[in-house]
Amino acid sequence: MTVHQIPNTIKTDSFWMPFTANRQFKKAPRLFSSAKGMYYTSVDGRQVIDGSAGLWCVNAGHGRPQIAAAVERQLSTLDFAPSFNMGHPLAFDFAERLAEIAPKGLDRVFFTNSGSESVDTALKIALAYHRAAGQPSRTRLIGRERGYHGVGFGGMSVGGMVANRRQFATHLPGVDHIRHTHDLARNAFAKDQPEHGAELADDVERMVALHGADTIAAVIVEPVPGSTAVLPAPKGYLQRLRELCTKHGILLIFDEVITGFGRLGTPFAANFYGVTPDMMTTAKGITNGTVPCGAVFTSRQIHDGLMVGPDNAMELFHGYTYSAHPVACAAGLATLDIYKDEALLTRGASLADYWRDALHSLKGLPNVVDIRNQGLMGAVEVAPRDGVVGARGYDIMVDCFNRGLYFRMSGDSLALSPPLIVEKSHIDDIVSILGDSIKRVA
Repeated sequence: MTVHQIPNTIKTDSFWMPFTANRQFKKAPRLFSSAKGMYYTSVDGRQVIDGSAGLWCVNAGHGRPQIAAAVERQLSTLDFAPSFNMGHPLAFDFAERLAEIAPKGLDRVFFTNSGSESVDTALKIALAYHRAAGQPSRTRLIGRERGYHGVGFGGMSVGGMVANRRQFATHLPGVDHIRHTHDLARNAFAKDQPEHGAELADDVERMVALHGADTIAAVIVEPVPGSTAVLPAPKGYLQRLRELCTKHGILLIFDEVITGFGRLGTPFAANFYGVTPDMMTTAKGITNGTVPCGAVFTSRQIHDGLMVGPDNAMELFHGYTYSAHPVACAAGLATLDIYKDEALLTRGASLADYWRDALHSLKGLPNVVDIRNQGLMGAVEVAPRDGVVGARGYDIMVDCFNRGLYFRMSGDSLALSPPLIVEKSHIDDIVSILGDSIKRVA
């Protein structure tokens, strides 16, 4: 039983929890009952700072009345409308608003319901585009080691997290991976972008030499991997990746499910790094985490390349029942209004240095082997215990929860990404609680 767990009558047997050690959790559940602003409230009435914006998604903070009102209004007006050969105005309004804040040129939007669906959609669009362009041999998809692109078979196949792949024997054929950029030996405790690693983008040339450029459809990477605990792109890496993909006619896809909507102090990581991909996958912050929704942004070249054949011909045999769901669109439009009115898509830039310095103040604590940051993302990595990877990270996470801080852990890395409404006082509290816990547990 955790320190603050109160007796309750909740039955935990029926809910099979995702990405959770179910048996371990159900022995001592950690339960939230409400949320507002920067804080969750636990079932026993304690305030817990949200150090991870939920699951990297509650960018505007919790409990926004404007979004709740928009959702209520929409449910009372039009609760559902199909997007197959029919439509509703909010879908087009939402797409236009998203195109306005997208990196220049990525102004065609396909709606999904999650980051996983966005990734699988982008991969399918890449294959369909090359086929329509008369290059049907381009069927190979290239991911990256330590990458996370959701849990669909497409995203799992291009993903590079071993545990997410090991249990499932069936992967897409024709998939390969370039090397990851995490280099503790050269880049430990780097502030912002690491100095070393741009040359790792040249792995694309290795893929071309091995498979032939004319077989490769797309390369997909996260500008800053989040699920493997914040691995900022080395200086020049993404620029080099863009150059090589352009050189070989390969589509470049940025998975911005986490980095999208202000996480780096710019609307998207593509803006932050000054690199425009051919497609961009998004979700999470698109509705502030309130209603499931995702979107794939594509260039006009890709979109228009599929607008071929007779006008009555379906251009892309793909979609979801809930694509552009009217309630999700209403929530998304209200979220975009908040982002605009409060300048949240760029607010992180003014706090990035303070955030960086606060996190790096933890250097030197017991077993801390690395600290990483970019924008309002950060991670503290602690050394694993002998033979028990993840145990030290888990114990720190539980200890922090008991003392008023929630964050995501990935093995022995402690990942942080607070809502974009965070103040310096919140950052101070986050780092103080985390630092004390590392001393106590590590």
